[in-house]
Amino acid sequence: MRIGLALMMAMVSSGAAHGQTVAQARLMDAPKVADCKVEGAEWATPAEKSCYATTPDYAETMAYLKRVQTAAPGQVRVEGFGKTGEGRELDIVIASKDGVFDPAAIHAAKRPIVLVQNSIHAGEMDGKDACLALLRDMVINKTKAALLERAVFVFIPMYNADGHERRSPYNRINQEGPAEMGWRGNGTNINLNRDYLKADAPETRAFMAMFHRWLPDFFVDDHVTDGADYQYDVAFTIDDGPNVPSGTAKWVKEVATPTLEKYVDAHGHLASPTYITLVNDNDPADGLGFNDDPPRFSTGYVVLEGRPGMLVELHMLKDYRTRVTGNYEILAGLMELMNRDADKVIALNAAADKEAEGLGSHPLSNVRYPLALAWDGQTTPFLFRGYKYTRELSAVSGAMRVEYTHEPWNVSLPFQTGAKVVTETTVPAAYIVPVQWTKVIDVLAAHQVQMERTTAAWTGEVETYQCAGMTWQDPPFEGRHPTFNGEAMHGPGKFGSCVLVREKMSFPAGSAVVRMDQRLSKVALEWLEPAAPDSALQWGFFDSIFEQKEYGEAYVLEVLAREMMAKDPKLKAEFEKKVASDPAFAANAYARLEFFYERTPWFGANRVGMYPVGRLLSVDGVPVAR
Repeated sequence: MRIGLALMMAMVSSGAAHGQTVAQARLMDAPKVADCKVEGAEWATPAEKSCYATTPDYAETMAYLKRVQTAAPGQVRVEGFGKTGEGRELDIVIASKDGVFDPAAIHAAKRPIVLVQNSIHAGEMDGKDACLALLRDMVINKTKAALLERAVFVFIPMYNADGHERRSPYNRINQEGPAEMGWRGNGTNINLNRDYLKADAPETRAFMAMFHRWLPDFFVDDHVTDGADYQYDVAFTIDDGPNVPSGTAKWVKEVATPTLEKYVDAHGHLASPTYITLVNDNDPADGLGFNDDPPRFSTGYVVLEGRPGMLVELHMLKDYRTRVTGNYEILAGLMELMNRDADKVIALNAAADKEAEGLGSHPLSNVRYPLALAWDGQTTPFLFRGYKYTRELSAVSGAMRVEYTHEPWNVSLPFQTGAKVVTETTVPAAYIVPVQWTKVIDVLAAHQVQMERTTAAWTGEVETYQCAGMTWQDPPFEGRHPTFNGEAMHGPGKFGSCVLVREKMSFPAGSAVVRMDQRLSKVALEWLEPAAPDSALQWGFFDSIFEQKEYGEAYVLEVLAREMMAKDPKLKAEFEKKVASDPAFAANAYARLEFFYERTPWFGANRVGMYPVGRLLSVDGVPVAR
């Protein structure tokens, strides 16, 4: 059933001559249904019925789920939670052993909720088919009924439902089957797994409302990885970095990760307990790279929610049956673990909520919060199970190319594990956002961050930032031009710097006051602190503050410059030195006049780069209504 890239290309050339598509060639090459043994054929999933040659479309997927719901109404409910941009219904599927489908009642009973998200990149639909099979085994044939003993299983079958229906055999050149697959972007070509904090897409807004209604105890995002070739068919990672509460990080590192690795390996697959990225794509021997997880990603976002989140990455070059069954096993292992460690995980999540609520309680005590992380140079030996390979200079690309064998290569490689804090901040008591910045406030509302509104205009001294040195990425990244570099192939973009200052500022009535003594304090921090990697400023929501709106005419500045130099010999010497040392400046008539304009009160009135959001050390005296 495995079809390599070379074979696929051969099918394109030979099959196309006979009117045959790649998808048809794959179907002809795959085992026929008659040759495929399907246990319990009546309840075989659509993927199983095709011997994993195909994955069902939206309608066929939902028809199977509705059939399961009809057969097990006391244990399964399919529930809509919003609409895609193209109008398709977004659904979750709930499996509960006793027919309790109300999240408040489930939480009150101290039953852990596991939420699994599938097909956010809709060409990577393996988790969807794994969840169909696991649901069937929980509630129909009962071979996995014990997984619902205490835990409740909730999954999104097709989060990027619009991308799911943009089906083609050509959507993922790196991936081994199925015959047709969905598209990475949604209906407006937004990558939903870069949208979690900025929340541009309707799917993201719907997700936030659903997530907070259910507030799961553990979150999973199922993917299929691109990258190197290696032996593992299941790679996974659960964030345990500096932004994760220490108790949760300890449980992840010492319990969850080794338990899941052992479970997957014991059930016929090979797991890597880390997301595999190479330091050098052209030489695996250089080791594995550092994995940062900013909140534009699903698993980075749930860190701000105080919940453990697992990224699952099936290996794209393994056949579809292997990938789906591998996904099945890690989800089954997780459900077993959540039943066993239910009390522990629920307690850790409660502690995380309490920690978040306490962030803004003592703003003068130098409580510091890390905003951005990077690799600090530390490495850990990692037993990498790869394949032997050769390297040669490519006549096509002109760079070194890697050609993998399928001969095992088990070797200890350096794995970049140490994290250092690049940017951090002290936590204020609250932020105040001027009412006119509606889109910034709207994102906070979409995240259900608690806000109050000022009942009258207020003027007072606040902390804020003076920002400068920004450049914006030229090619768009997720529909915007951010001040960071986006994915590695995009750029350039540069954040510059924002210096903390104290200013007397005025805020109109209706301005939003966001206190930091709430569960979602970390969401507000990451959105409103300019240096945070996915802040509103970095995504371009405040671009207009960098625009100069008033200018000096040359004939006015010519006179003013001479008057300024006559009154200030030091200024005259500074100007002449810059002219002598900076040829570009010397040749730019506008820059030479602007040198003087920038040193006048008229330029100061522009307030270019002055961040309009205030940091409050106390809300006392601010007219707010809860």
